[in-house]
Amino acid sequence: MLVRRSEVQRLSAAVQREGMTLVPLRLYFNRKGIAKIELGVARGRKMHDKRQAEKARDWARDKARLLRVKG
Repeated sequence: MLVRRSEVQRLSAAVQREGMTLVPLRLYFNRKGIAKIELGVARGRKMHDKRQAEKARDWARDKARLLRVKG
């Protein structure tokens, strides 16, 4: 991966912060056949957000199941 020194420092500083991670956004090949990757920095969910998302996912699954059986 070719990046400028300042960009490497910026990305490593972001990753070292708590809850931040590097995420591959896009992978593509240029005309010469060299693979390139577009990276992003993302913040993970907090524990209460994870629980809330899980409840919503479970409810959507149960609702779909009920509609399939009764509808």
